[in-house]
Amino acid sequence: MESKPNVLLIMVDQMRADCLSILDHPVVDTPNLDQLARDGVLFKQAYAATPSCVPARASVLTGMSQTSTGRVGYEDKVPWEYEHTMPDAFAKAGYHTQCIGKMHVYPTRNLCGYHNILLHDGYMHYNRFKHTTKTHESFEQTDDYLPWLRERAGAHVDLTDLGLDCNSSTVARPWTLPEALHPTNWVVTQSIDFLRRRDPTKPFFLNMSFVRPHPPFDPPQVYYDMYKDLELSDPPIGDWAMTEDEERAGLNPVTAKGKVPKQRLKQAQAAYYALITHIDHQIGRFLMAMQEYGVYDDTVILFVSDHGELLGDHNLFRKSLPYEGSAKVPFIISDPGQLLNVEKNTQLDQVTELRDIMPTLLDIAHIAIPETVDGKSLYTLWKKEDTTWRDYIHGEHEHGVQSYHYITDGKDKYIWFSQTGEEQFFDLVKDPHECVNLMPNSEYVDRVNMRRSQLIQELIDREEGYTDGKELFVGRVVKPTLEQ
Repeated sequence: MESKPNVLLIMVDQMRADCLSILDHPVVDTPNLDQLARDGVLFKQAYAATPSCVPARASVLTGMSQTSTGRVGYEDKVPWEYEHTMPDAFAKAGYHTQCIGKMHVYPTRNLCGYHNILLHDGYMHYNRFKHTTKTHESFEQTDDYLPWLRERAGAHVDLTDLGLDCNSSTVARPWTLPEALHPTNWVVTQSIDFLRRRDPTKPFFLNMSFVRPHPPFDPPQVYYDMYKDLELSDPPIGDWAMTEDEERAGLNPVTAKGKVPKQRLKQAQAAYYALITHIDHQIGRFLMAMQEYGVYDDTVILFVSDHGELLGDHNLFRKSLPYEGSAKVPFIISDPGQLLNVEKNTQLDQVTELRDIMPTLLDIAHIAIPETVDGKSLYTLWKKEDTTWRDYIHGEHEHGVQSYHYITDGKDKYIWFSQTGEEQFFDLVKDPHECVNLMPNSEYVDRVNMRRSQLIQELIDREEGYTDGKELFVGRVVKPTLEQ
């Protein structure tokens, strides 16, 4: 029987693609992630087509595009009913499958093909409101981290004790309990315990899924201290960006836009970077445990985020928008034991997307890829066997008046806002921070027309009626979940 590698999927939530020291970030320190990249391949043009938690994670779970999953925006309480999922494929191939941490599915404790889950989705939306949530769906009933925490810190402890909302992208406060009780540490503690109690006769597929660096921005003090006194760069502000904030939206702690008080913004930046380094060190803790259990060299590791964080770019915050800070993600495949016999310390520029995770990991594990999968195996790309890689990806997000579609190959980006008709075009090679909207520049007319034509082809036959195949129609009704 052919030997199969263990597979470790490490997911974080809301981490920017540029926050890696191997990519020469001026501040963020990520030694363990750097080493994972040195032991494998870093995909430098990786995107979340629909950059918010629910649609992004649906594509990871199924290998399907947002149009195939039907999730083209953020909507809770829509049942996750998919014929083929990544953990189910691994389980049917003889793997012991486990998820620890965030899943963000519905019903909340839907196994989605895993043999078992230990769940902490964070302080979520629909299941936190006591006046509208059934008791059995409340996070008090569905969460595994909270009772664990209360056993150690006291029954009075809650997820909201720091006074930080789950979308407080502009407010920070260090964690006040012992670091070992932080949810980041909990994911690793439980993952190490999985190494102890897993079935040793089977290979394993483990999804180690962190809530951070998604808000709340609550790093342990030692990590916050690493960044709080450093000189942090001001976020880039494009020539198209909102520069006035007459409504003072930036004062809202959960704002998605606005001019945030400078000191508050610097504290948020420091805490965000601190959370990333905290995760990095905890990943290092788990890698050491893998070595102790003798499985490190038998495991292929994929590290990714579900989407990014704007963190003040263009006076914008949080995610969901098509700009690089929000839509671009870190994406690393690591092979410390040289199981795949592919050149290490490689960086690739072909455009990739979250739907590629499932076919990649199944390919690596010699498991048949279901026909429902839209993504492509990055393993073939890494081995230099695929010379006909995709030319672009199509992304989108229902976002009210800011609902949009985008086309990118990682070198340029075309954005069409479906409710207003506004268009933007960026040359990402010359302008990686998207500071100059090139739509008025006649030199880019041909490239814009090509990308617009590609978008029209992507949107033919969509239920919203975006196009007749010749032109785009503005103002069509949008919704976060398509009819299936």
